[in-house]
Amino acid sequence: MKACVLFSGGKDSTMALYYALKEKEDVKYLLSMKSRNSESYMFHVPNIHVTDLLAEALDIPIMSVETDGIKEEELEDLRHAFENLKGLGVECIYTGALYSQYQKSRIEKLGSEVGLEIISPYWHVDELEYMREIVSLGFKIIISGVAAWGLDESWLGRVIDDEAIDELVKLNEKYYVDIAFEGGEAETLAIDGPIFKKKVKILKDKKEWHRDSGVYIIEDAVLEEK
Repeated sequence: MKACVLFSGGKDSTMALYYALKEKEDVKYLLSMKSRNSESYMFHVPNIHVTDLLAEALDIPIMSVETDGIKEEELEDLRHAFENLKGLGVECIYTGALYSQYQKSRIEKLGSEVGLEIISPYWHVDELEYMREIVSLGFKIIISGVAAWGLDESWLGRVIDDEAIDELVKLNEKYYVDIAFEGGEAETLAIDGPIFKKKVKILKDKKEWHRDSGVYIIEDAVLEEK
């Protein structure tokens, strides 16, 4: 089918793209919803501006849509994007939904109304196996935001590897930190992987820490040959 991936640049939407390509879907576009509201209920926010560079690295056209990120109203912006994609011949939308019924149900409702099939290939996946798979496949995922007990400033900008996953397992046992961050414990960004034609090199970054949460912001980055 002619497909589009709802793409934030995070690990889950990147894995949804990986799955779609593995299934030989004809991925025509990435759809990036760029929210002005850091507390958006629907959309990923940290480093969403990097998705244009990621699209270039993946060699897939991107449709970027700005939204004020107001609860429920932001869905109308997504509806318009879906309608535009439908008009361009897209038949299905892939999402990186894992356990968030709030997001999945709303996206599926919009898809049904517009006439697009919604596919969430990792819905209710075993989270530990999923995180291990991301690493074993060779994706380079960094932490772009944290907001949970046990996740301090040292996690910002950190690459998720097997050692980091081992630590997350321990944090899950101690503080109930969700291993795949489905409780909003952290945000992520993919900067390389097996589906990337080029890799992202970060030239300038900064960390912002606010008592018990923080974000890792990429201020400048370029693409490098692999």
